[in-house]
Amino acid sequence: MESMTVDLKQEQQASLARPRHAYSSVAQLFFRSMDVVAGAETTLAKAKLIEALASVPYRAWENRQYARLTRHYADEALVRQAGAIMSWGREAQDNEYMHLLVINEKLKEDAAKDPIYLTTPLPSLAVGSYTLLSRTLARAAIRRAFLFNAEFEDHAEHYYAELVDQHPEWEDQPVTSKLVPEYGSFRSWADVFRRVGLDERDHRNASFAFAGRPELVVEYAGMPAAPGPV
Repeated sequence: MESMTVDLKQEQQASLARPRHAYSSVAQLFFRSMDVVAGAETTLAKAKLIEALASVPYRAWENRQYARLTRHYADEALVRQAGAIMSWGREAQDNEYMHLLVINEKLKEDAAKDPIYLTTPLPSLAVGSYTLLSRTLARAAIRRAFLFNAEFEDHAEHYYAELVDQHPEWEDQPVTSKLVPEYGSFRSWADVFRRVGLDERDHRNASFAFAGRPELVVEYAGMPAAPGPV
């Protein structure tokens, strides 16, 4: 993960300054449900729940694309489209899983215990419910699935920007974890979570691009190229 080519603090401030996307009623209900389960406060533990859910849609899309490829393997255009979704989805899954590991490292460093909503079997129930929703959207309306994911990622981007803003002490906390260097090289824990938030913006941008809404992509210096619509 590259972090030196982007001004992470500047992009965090840009996230704070930019209004949240106008969420659909379904997304609003989803976010309110998370608040009911995990509380409305912006906490690192709640971010762990967000990341446990974040990779779910990408797996659902990958499964759908494999089904399409099996039926339409002779359609070269479809094969290219499916391959693009799968390639991006796998990268995004890995990235979201790394976020989960990084958050867990910080919670361990802080000797923080998991709240009740992160104890078995509640996370499995949350992931199972979101998997059902994601698979349904992927099969019924893939573009709507991309749009819903863009809303989720927009929410996550703003969440991390606010989380870092609420923890100024992170600015002076060096990263000693042996796992975090696998994610990137960072001066402080504040920069780690700024990078996580910027990853979520990248996922947001790619989701809007795949949904055929490039006008909603938020550009910044050093950003990766957004994929095209499918």
